Amino acid sequence: MLVKDQMTPDPICGYLNMPVVEAQRVMEENHIRHLPILDEDKKLVGLVTLRSLMNAVPSDVSQFSPFVVNYILSKLQVHNIMVRELISTTPDTTIEEAARVMADRKIGCLPVMQGEELIGIISDNDLFKIMVELLGSRREGIRVTVEQPDRAGEVARLTKAIADQDGYLSVFVTYPTDDPKIWSSVFKVINVPDDVLVETISKLPDIEIKDVRRVKSNMV
Repeated sequence: MLVKDQMTPDPICGYLNMPVVEAQRVMEENHIRHLPILDEDKKLVGLVTLRSLMNAVPSDVSQFSPFVVNYILSKLQVHNIMVRELISTTPDTTIEEAARVMADRKIGCLPVMQGEELIGIISDNDLFKIMVELLGSRREGIRVTVEQPDRAGEVARLTKAIADQDGYLSVFVTYPTDDPKIWSSVFKVINVPDDVLVETISKLPDIEIKDVRRVKSNMV
């Protein structure tokens, strides 16, 4: 999965002399938290975020009347408050690399650049949607969490045992634990009774069941 598969293409953008109140209105009306700013040549030069909008207002607004606050905001333009030092990505970057950059740099989005052209934007909200799909939160079945040794063949041994019971794996995710020798697996199974599935997994050596629960479909 690459950035281009999950990004928002052709994002809504602002311009350098856009009044801050207009930028705020555009972001509210379109339910977006990041507004890329382009110059006259359509090149990306900045980014307005909810935080930069908040920072545009005096920290203690109680000292000022609503008239004064509105007057200050009406005089500000986005070039006064936008983030100028941007971190971007490319459409062919992997999703996990984009997520790592956002997590390491503690930022909420990455503009997606094709050369010098802005072609999209990917945000933490897009990553949340991916996590929902990867963990199958909208799929019903028996959700199981196990811990197993970190060695070759362990996943194959587990999935074969489930397949031998005619079980269908709709989700399978692994992740490391605090013990470098042990990994956790979370998976969702259908077509197998709960008790049969638990008994099947319990018979596998060196695999410990940590959690079992039946979940319903949560389609919206």
